[in-house]
Amino acid sequence: QVQLVESGGGLVQAGGSLRLSCTTSRRIFAENIFASKPMAWYRQAGGPQRSFVARIDSGGYTDYADSVKGRFTISRDNSQSTVYLQMNSLKPEDTAVYYCYLGGTPAYWGQGAQVTVSS
Repeated sequence: QVQLVESGGGLVQAGGSLRLSCTTSRRIFAENIFASKPMAWYRQAGGPQRSFVARIDSGGYTDYADSVKGRFTISRDNSQSTVYLQMNSLKPEDTAVYYCYLGGTPAYWGQGAQVTVSS
């Protein structure tokens, strides 16, 4: 059973920055295996739906939701089985629980990290 562990959430003022990290609970993937898996971040703000934030594929291609383009950066360190989300110029509307997603069959979700941006 793979567990994804997120860290780096917290409370920040508008305009501030946070960096989220997501890694496996234990090093169960060889570097080349982890590197082959697409990774993403989603967020959930109050309602039942999780919305897409950013993704990075095995080739390093990245994609972002329009609402975070130019402010958020997703990256990965395959040697550490870790994916990051650098969040700059945070806005109150970025307040949400952020979830890490590891693609593949099966796919896995992290437990979530709370990000709160005060105005």
